[in-house]
Amino acid sequence: MSTVLQDISKEALEIRDNRLRALRDGLVADTTAPLYEYRKANGFHPVIGEGSHKTKIMFVGEAPGENEAKQGRPFCGAAGKFLDVLLEHIGLARTDVYITNLVKDRPPENRDPVPAEIEYYAKLLDKQVEILRPSCLVTLGRYSMGYLLPKLGLEAELKSISQIHGKVFEGAYNGEKISIVTLYHPAVALYNGSMRGTLLKDAEVLKEFFQ
Repeated sequence: MSTVLQDISKEALEIRDNRLRALRDGLVADTTAPLYEYRKANGFHPVIGEGSHKTKIMFVGEAPGENEAKQGRPFCGAAGKFLDVLLEHIGLARTDVYITNLVKDRPPENRDPVPAEIEYYAKLLDKQVEILRPSCLVTLGRYSMGYLLPKLGLEAELKSISQIHGKVFEGAYNGEKISIVTLYHPAVALYNGSMRGTLLKDAEVLKEFFQ
């Protein structure tokens, strides 16, 4: 068995599956969600996350794009294809990790999420971390980094992504030790091809968590 997976019982895994399903069902039905009306008006789906429910590594992006909102799956567009390249580069596949976003619904016109949206959806991310108990959180972009570093008691480490990309920090989540790795969002490589090498090199630090 790959060491990227936690050693948990079948019963414990089933509990995780059920709790994550309930989390998704709760968001689908919650008419008070900040982006609920926009989601319904456009026929979009909330994007809760996907991947292994017993992985040690959880990737956290920013918010779904249009493709993701239409399919209800994270990183299924062009940025997702490069995320697959990053994973393959370090010997992993999507099925080895869990991938989610800080904000679970697509903001209008792909704008940046506003504080009220982050506050609402971050509570769902907190529950996902509580349920899955990863040993490593990987932030993809500045919004998930901006939320998770302070959440882990690492606010003093928060700088621009250009200063701390590819770094590993040790923090605590609900009293449990956890590592966090800060990466550029994969979309950066689409806008600036020269960044591909930087992202690939930065991703290599994740090997210490499963090799």
